[in-house]
Amino acid sequence: MQTPFTNLTFCIRTFGCQMNKHDSERIAGMLEGLGALPVEAIEDADIVAFMTCCVREAADTRLYGQVASLKNVPLRTGTPLSKRIVAVGGCIGQRDGEKLVEELPHLDVVFGTHNLGSLPRLLEAAIDEGGHQVEVLDAASSFPTELPTAREHDWAAWLPITIGCNNFCSYCIVPYVRGREKSRPLEDIVAEAERYVDAGVKEITLLGQNVNSYGRDLYGSPRFDEVLDALDATGVARLRFATSHPKDLTDGVIERFSSLRSLMPALHLPVQSGSDAVLAAMNRRYTRAHYLELVRKLREACPDIALSTDVIVGFPGETDKDFEDTFRLVDEVGYHQVFTFIYSKREGTPAAKMEDAVPHEVVQGRFDRLVNLVQSRAFEANQADLGAIVNVLVEGASKRDEGLLAGKSPKNQTVHAPVPPGTTARALAGSIVSVRIDEAKTWYLSGEVVNGR
Repeated sequence: MQTPFTNLTFCIRTFGCQMNKHDSERIAGMLEGLGALPVEAIEDADIVAFMTCCVREAADTRLYGQVASLKNVPLRTGTPLSKRIVAVGGCIGQRDGEKLVEELPHLDVVFGTHNLGSLPRLLEAAIDEGGHQVEVLDAASSFPTELPTAREHDWAAWLPITIGCNNFCSYCIVPYVRGREKSRPLEDIVAEAERYVDAGVKEITLLGQNVNSYGRDLYGSPRFDEVLDALDATGVARLRFATSHPKDLTDGVIERFSSLRSLMPALHLPVQSGSDAVLAAMNRRYTRAHYLELVRKLREACPDIALSTDVIVGFPGETDKDFEDTFRLVDEVGYHQVFTFIYSKREGTPAAKMEDAVPHEVVQGRFDRLVNLVQSRAFEANQADLGAIVNVLVEGASKRDEGLLAGKSPKNQTVHAPVPPGTTARALAGSIVSVRIDEAKTWYLSGEVVNGR
C-alpha cells in the first residue's frame, strides 16, 4: 500500500537515556510500517528526527548545533521532496515547543514526550502543507508501547514498565517533561515479554525513570519484585533493569538477585552524592548510611554483583567536606562504573534558584580527582574476573577490529575476543559464547572463546 512515506528515507539521532532509545525504536517502527526506509547518514535522509534529552546543558547545545548545521547539507539525489524535513522530539521538544521553531526557523516539526504516535501525521502535514507543525501535549493518552517498534537488535529488547517520575529531585527536569509516574498493568508487561522470548530475544531490559516504585499508582504499593518473578518465568535468558532509585529499593528486589535465574548480577544504583547535606538539598530522600546499607545487602545476596552509579559534582553549596564524603563513598563501594557529571543548572527546577554556586575551578579540581579514583577502582574491580570463564552475549564485531567480537558479560562488562575460525562476529551476534578472560583493563575484559556458541 502506497503512503506519503513510501520510499522516503529517514534517519534518527538519539540523545540521552534508554527511554529515549526505546522511543526512537518506536518512531522507526512507525515510519518503516508506512514504507519509509532507514538510513545511517543524515546526508541520505529525507526526514531527520532528533530524540532529545534536556537533563544537562550540553545536550541543548549539541542539538541546536546539529539542527542548525542541516541548513548546509544538500538533499540526496533522487529525493521527491523539495526540502529535508527536520523534526525534534523528546524532552527538549516537550520543554520548549514553539520556542524551538522561533530559534531554528528551518525546523519543520516539534513533538513532545507524550505524543510519539502523532509524528507521522505531523510529518505528513509538513510535507504537504509546509510551515511549522508543533504539537506538545500535557499528558499521554496511551502508553507508547502500543506503537510498533523496530528494534536495533533482534536479540535484545527494551521493555518500559513505567513512564514519568514522581520524585522531583531538585536538580532534575525529568518530572516536568515526562510527567507523573504511570505503571503498565503487569499482564501487559508479561505478554510483551513473552512475545519477545518467542521471537528469540535473549536479553530484556526493563525501563522506567524509577522501576522500583512500579505499581504504586496501580496497586497502592510497589510490586517490582513481582515483575521480576513474572519475567524470569518467561524463560528469557537475561534480565536487566534501569533506573533504580535507592529510596525505593526493597529487600524483596534485593533478594531476587540471589534467587532468579535470569536476573543479571549488575545494578545501576545512582547515589548522586555521598553527603547527607547535599542529598537533602537534592531531595533524594535517603541518607549516606541508608545507601551503604543497601550496598551491604546487595553484596550479601549476590557477592559478585557489579554496581554502577551516577555522581554530580559541584551541586550548589557543596563544601570540601561534602565532596570528601562523596569521594570516600565511591572509594568504599568500589563501583565497576561511575558516570560523573558536573552540576548543570536546569531552568524550572528548584536547584536553579539556589545560591552559593561553587567556583568552576574548584568544581573542576574535585571532578578530576573523582575521575582518577573511578578509573582506579574500576580497574581493580575488573581484576576479579581474570582467569574466569564468562558467558558473553555477542553484539557483533569490535568497532576497532572486525577480527574481534564484542559483547557483554553478565556484569555488563564489555568483553572482546578473537572471532573463532570458520565464523564471523556478525554470524555470532545474538549468541552466548564462553570466554576465558586473560586480560582485565579499566573498561573492558578480553580473552579467548572456549566454545563455539
